[in-house]
Amino acid sequence: YDERLKWELSVIKKMGLPSYFLIVWDFIKYAKDNGIPVGPGRGSAAGSLVAWALRITEVDPLRYDLLFERFLNPDRISMPDIDVDLCERRRGEVIEYVRGKYGKDNVGQIITFNSMKARAVIRDVGRVLEVPLAEINKLCAMIPANPGKPTMLAEARRDVKELSDALRDNELYRKLFDLGERLEGVTRHAGVHAAGVLIAPSPLIDFLPLYKNNNEEITTQFEMKSVDKMGLLKMDFLGLITLTILDDALRSVEKRTGVKPDISAIPLNDPDVFRLFSEGRTDGIFQFESSGMRDLLRRVQPSVFDDLSALNALFRPGALDAGTVDVYIERRRGKKFDYPLPQLEPILKDTYGVLVYQEQVMLASRAVAGYTPGEADKLRKAIGKKDEALLKAEGDKFIKKAVAAGTPKKKAEELWALILPFGRYGFNKSHSVVYALLAYQTAWMRVHYPVEFLAAVLTANSGKSDEVVRYVNSCKEMKIPVLPPDVNASDLYFTPDGESIRFGLGAVKGVGEGAVASVLNARTAEGPFRSMTDFCARVDLRLNNRKVIEALIRSGSFDSLGRTRSSLAAGLDSCIASAASEREALSSSQNLLFGEPTAADRTDHFAELPEWHADEKIRYEKETLGFYITGHPLARFEDEIAMFGDVTAETAREKVDQIVKIVGLVGAVKKNQIKKGQNEGKIMAKVILEDLTGSVPVTVFASLLDKIGSWFVS
Repeated sequence: YDERLKWELSVIKKMGLPSYFLIVWDFIKYAKDNGIPVGPGRGSAAGSLVAWALRITEVDPLRYDLLFERFLNPDRISMPDIDVDLCERRRGEVIEYVRGKYGKDNVGQIITFNSMKARAVIRDVGRVLEVPLAEINKLCAMIPANPGKPTMLAEARRDVKELSDALRDNELYRKLFDLGERLEGVTRHAGVHAAGVLIAPSPLIDFLPLYKNNNEEITTQFEMKSVDKMGLLKMDFLGLITLTILDDALRSVEKRTGVKPDISAIPLNDPDVFRLFSEGRTDGIFQFESSGMRDLLRRVQPSVFDDLSALNALFRPGALDAGTVDVYIERRRGKKFDYPLPQLEPILKDTYGVLVYQEQVMLASRAVAGYTPGEADKLRKAIGKKDEALLKAEGDKFIKKAVAAGTPKKKAEELWALILPFGRYGFNKSHSVVYALLAYQTAWMRVHYPVEFLAAVLTANSGKSDEVVRYVNSCKEMKIPVLPPDVNASDLYFTPDGESIRFGLGAVKGVGEGAVASVLNARTAEGPFRSMTDFCARVDLRLNNRKVIEALIRSGSFDSLGRTRSSLAAGLDSCIASAASEREALSSSQNLLFGEPTAADRTDHFAELPEWHADEKIRYEKETLGFYITGHPLARFEDEIAMFGDVTAETAREKVDQIVKIVGLVGAVKKNQIKKGQNEGKIMAKVILEDLTGSVPVTVFASLLDKIGSWFVS
């Protein structure tokens, strides 16, 4: 450790970077001292022993063979890049600290220029052409959503049959798309970079022009790449919702038990945690919750922490396409293999002889060809660039040096042949290890404190109906009841309630944080609400207006008052009027004969009506909460479902590689354009199918979608 530390420090001093490390250390220390969650590390910085010693990162680089020169190469002078993950909710506090420390004029965020994408430009042009919103929404739904490489309007017009049919039959739609294609890609407005913060030795205005947006935020007028070329110091303060989830869950545990678990000190060999990974029960687990990753987990059956790190690196398009994942799984299951050279065994042992990490190529070049650390990093960069001329030169150099170091030429050529395609998928081990640690920590919380953890996950996804449904179904699978919202029991967010989770009032659609704050303040001040009249008299009706209260009624938030939802909805106007009269009397200083009214005095004076029909009741729940609580539209078809289906959403996950029949409702549809292969350009769909036991993702391939596409409404 001492030798590595001395060497790193000498490199840092030689490159003139001590102040950089101290700045990063300083704001991370501020965050930790003030209870602001900070990630264990991110990117290549985890390969630095100095960063670990300063607690900038939380992983011992020597324990995992992480390389400093992957982060800083003394032979290739460049600015370091220590990205820092911070609690998403409190990230702004750290930026404000930096402003206060180094001067508000010396610190600023970086501008971004947001261009008009396919769906957005159709919405903008549609407003100008006065196309009805419902029709615009229908057209936008036909444009495939591809986050990696967004679909262009011309592609959608050409490849999506239902869209091309709609344009052929409607002149206004054709005009809309013609104008949209001309504007697509044009800069629409300026924004603020999600992470980049500049710190300068004097006011930023000395170095570059600044821009003030409508929110009075000061940013640069130059975007990130231009700022980098100027040599200004850019720090990345990234908001990571996983850290917020962990913090919320840990605080809930502390509130219940009086002790806050030390998540940084948990053992990394918990068999229950690895059982969860092996079974693919990874809803809410950082980086490991996609359906593809779940399948991979079930195939690999990870049993040690190094497995998680390897999977984090292998679950990438390049490694999947190259077949590297299959080779890794076969060897892990016991298939015999030989190392390309004996000296590579200690380097490749943990990954069963498979090149997975960039650091392994760097170590291999040093062990076989005598590369210096700096040369090894240059080789890693050359492979990643995929420049044929550069690769030819590097290959010749590698083979020549390997032979000079005693490796037979044929063996050297074979090793280079293994290294060459590595550029398609090679991953940074430093990043993979620290993110695997964060994944393990979330899994540990789910295993040992499932109620607190899932309540925090639901809170983090409160504004996303599809995600809330997904995690509510996870709760059902774990036999954790999710209780409906209640004005007398709920907080703003989802909260643990014994062995259950209580729905937060803020998760009811149409109910804002201000309205919930008014409810909670009134409840804290005077106790539970006794009636609807009492509620209306005590809350701020400017925030809790008629529309908000109707949403609360329809979601079941007033069920604890003992009245039917239909009665509460019908009597709402009289309650609001009664509350207004009471306020008017109090504000006019009228002497009330028996004093100010109390909760007990405020009784409801409206008739009791029969409850809404079950279908109407659960439809309102779906509208306001995103899912059904007191019933399900399929409930009356339970016998028929059992007759026609042989699995449920709950049991379907167990039927790997089997043909099954399942009956359910389509809860969500996302259509994507296939970007490569024989079906390139065609549209496929990902569907969430819901039944009485939960939901299951279903992929509808292009050939089938062509036949049954009309069945789905996006």
